Amino acid sequence: MELFKRQVWTNFLGLLPGSLVTILVIAIAFLRFYDKQDFRFLSIVAEPQIWSNRLTVAALLAALANFGVEWNRRNREGNREAEERDRRAEETEREARRAREEARRSRQEVRRNRQEVRYQKAQIRYQLDPSEANRQELESVLAALEEYEQTLDEALSS
Repeated sequence: MELFKRQVWTNFLGLLPGSLVTILVIAIAFLRFYDKQDFRFLSIVAEPQIWSNRLTVAALLAALANFGVEWNRRNREGNREAEERDRRAEETEREARRAREEARRSRQEVRRNRQEVRYQKAQIRYQLDPSEANRQELESVLAALEEYEQTLDEALSS
């Protein structure tokens, strides 16, 4: 049932002190400034001055309770905003980390593609002209590929 949910009662109790202060102030003013000549039903109140003083104390207590409720609400709101800022900062950091990782992968892919192109060019040159210079270039590319393979193996093993 909707009525018995905690949030509904919390909202109701949050409104209660402020509303109670208003009602008590009205009752205090009524008892202070009017008497049984103005309103006949005031004759049932034996000592309106004493009741006015008691209601003043009750109004002060209700005002203090209202202050506590407002203080608590604002602190919760401030905490919620701080948590939201922290969450956004963490999300931004995660996105930046993801972007850095993506850039690193992209650089590795570009490097790998460059090595492959270099290897294919050297192989084609050697097939077209099996000269000593083209053979040495092919060996140089092969050495670079072996070094790259070792780098990958080390990265995977760590």
